Amino acid sequence: MTTLERADGSKQEQLRTAIDDRLRSLGPGDLLPAERVLAQELGVARMTLRRAIDTLVADGRLVRRPGSGTFVAGQEKVSQRLAVSSFSEDMRSRGLRPDSHTVSTRLAPAGTMLAAVLGVPAQTEVLRVRRLRLADDVPMALEDLHVPASVAPGLTGADLEGASFYDLLEQRYGTRVVSGTQSVEPALVPAEEAGLLGVTAGDPVFLFERTSRLADGRVAEFVRSTYRGDRYRIVVDIFPPSPADPVDTTRTKEGTA
Repeated sequence: MTTLERADGSKQEQLRTAIDDRLRSLGPGDLLPAERVLAQELGVARMTLRRAIDTLVADGRLVRRPGSGTFVAGQEKVSQRLAVSSFSEDMRSRGLRPDSHTVSTRLAPAGTMLAAVLGVPAQTEVLRVRRLRLADDVPMALEDLHVPASVAPGLTGADLEGASFYDLLEQRYGTRVVSGTQSVEPALVPAEEAGLLGVTAGDPVFLFERTSRLADGRVAEFVRSTYRGDRYRIVVDIFPPSPADPVDTTRTKEGTA
């Protein structure tokens, strides 16, 4: 039994350091040696190695691709707290340069379901814009934005090229988003979206759906966003239950991405 195997509480930390040393010789996207080979090289049991790799995957240092192996992550993950902020604000707060590229745009009447989500009559004109959101020129998310034409008259997809929708609302239309409702679920990215995001079809992603409201109560937008799972993670603040409301055990910040 090796020194690493005999170590107590520091065993995993020592093993992580040994793996870190190995990762320095590899570049982003490189394949990690098979667990059997790496465990033999480091002199540890495969189960011990797997636990250490699990923590590196959770930290965003490594990425597992079923059927292909474990790879060195391209870049550090961006942590997102669920709070009322735009993508641009969030990226700037992390020292990253936000940008967006308009992939497609059209103005069309809303069907029954979309109209209900936006709180407008069916057949109301809605601007639909697909945008690729970037941070330091790296694709982060693919966003499908739906805005009632009455909320931002004259807005075009070209206006949103490299711009923040929230900034445009405030600067051009004198209004701003004050609240929103958002859902998040895991998904696998389809081939068309994978190509735009720079990932492989079937890779894990986060699927966000958000409805945001203005100060006057109108719905400003409905957004469906696909975020890269290898570049993004979600952080939720948890609070103790209120004595006045013993049923709710957690409260999370409502937000946007």
